Amino acid sequence: MAELEIPEEYLAGYALILAEVAATGRRLTREELTSRRTLGEQAADAGHGLRALVSAHLTAARAAWPAGPASADSVLAAVQQVTDAFAEGFERAQRQAVRQEEAARREFIDDLLYGRSDLGRLAERAERFGLRLSHAHAVAVAEGPTAYEEGDPVPRQVERALISRFGDRSILLTTKDGRLLCIAPGPQDEVLAHFAKQAHAATDGGRVAIGRPQPGPGGVVHSYEEALNALELAERLELEDPVLRAADLLVYPVLTRDRQAMAELVLAALGPLTTARGGAQPLLDTLTAYFDSGCVAAEAARRLTLSVRALTYRLERIHKLTGANPADPAHRYMLQTAVIGARLLDWPAEEL
Repeated sequence: MAELEIPEEYLAGYALILAEVAATGRRLTREELTSRRTLGEQAADAGHGLRALVSAHLTAARAAWPAGPASADSVLAAVQQVTDAFAEGFERAQRQAVRQEEAARREFIDDLLYGRSDLGRLAERAERFGLRLSHAHAVAVAEGPTAYEEGDPVPRQVERALISRFGDRSILLTTKDGRLLCIAPGPQDEVLAHFAKQAHAATDGGRVAIGRPQPGPGGVVHSYEEALNALELAERLELEDPVLRAADLLVYPVLTRDRQAMAELVLAALGPLTTARGGAQPLLDTLTAYFDSGCVAAEAARRLTLSVRALTYRLERIHKLTGANPADPAHRYMLQTAVIGARLLDWPAEEL
């Protein structure tokens, strides 16, 4: 930027200060420094660049340089004081602008994810952050071993990876309740897939859940809630997949939609296990490992660090107590559904 682009108002009184310093050798007064800071803030608010502003000050200093035997050291010290105070005011205004932008962004995210704002107004604000809420959007949520805030190294690392790969493609990356969030247009599944990969690595193996694309302003909230529910399901069911898709887990909300019916199934199918020595939990863990391993006894025994003979004994014990044989396809579906229900309802730790 050329210095001529900077209005003279931001240099007001500068030449007079230099002239007096050259004549007396004095330093700038507190009032003069305050006025320079104020001008710096005004210049920042007006959108001028700091580089051009400093260049304008140096050009003005050359034009006002005293011709007489003035002390060059005093004049240069004054130039340094002026530019330092001016830059301080400029940076203060920049920091304030950043804080205001962060506050506006945080308020928008809260309103977007909780649906607390008028939808028309929300859609207008969304365009400022690159989102068009009339289209479908999907949300991915990543959680790691610690909580994250905007500006932390992990969110910045993931954001850089997304920008370098996709550029500005109407993507909003933020944090909420210590988790990383990525909101992207519904058709751009590759964006969320890349976010999941980068977030998993940046959070040292954290888990990522991706909600389904949903239309309209309320679609972001719906997709976000699906992703959160997927994370909760993964914790309850001890799923090992690092990336979970809500579309692949739809069976679980269906199973728990009628909680009372599921509780009755759990108690009817698995309730007799509570009479076993040691309670129901060891035998429930046996069924879980057996079903998770595809009903392969050797693999289930390995997961439980048991011998195959010990595992077989436990399965026979379950058969005797419940009347249902885990190895029999006719009984397997009921038992496996009851086991899933028990994990979702946290039985037997929680009384049904």
